Amino acid sequence: MDKKSFVTKPAGRKAALDVLGIKVTVLVSGAESSDHRVTVQSGDEGVGPPPHSHDWDESFYVASGQVRFTCAGETTMCLAGTLVQIPANTVHAFSFGPGGGEMVEITGQRSNAIEMFSAVDREIPPGPPDVAKAIKVLSENGVKVHL
Repeated sequence: MDKKSFVTKPAGRKAALDVLGIKVTVLVSGAESSDHRVTVQSGDEGVGPPPHSHDWDESFYVASGQVRFTCAGETTMCLAGTLVQIPANTVHAFSFGPGGGEMVEITGQRSNAIEMFSAVDREIPPGPPDVAKAIKVLSENGVKVHL
């Protein structure tokens, strides 16, 4: 399939997915690019995934607010303008800081991120999650949770 150039303005975006309280807006999926995937993620203070790993690289650019990242056991509060690069198979987690925040996520070639986000949105309803079911859905989509 030939990939084509495109421009997506905010009004043309699809509705955000609800991924365990994080709003995930898909900007570039596998249908548009064979090399990378791009999302915008936003959340309220304290919202974020548990420690996890996957076999694709991931980068986050904090666009607004603050986001606390833990990567390979090291934790840092990241302000707007900060880039966080996470190599494949690195255990990591994040949570949005005071007032919430927004960031751009870019994942690499082997990424299954958008398929995973879609599965979580489809199978885990908003509100307090069924943890066992969430871990199962994540695992089925290439994400290992480290509790």
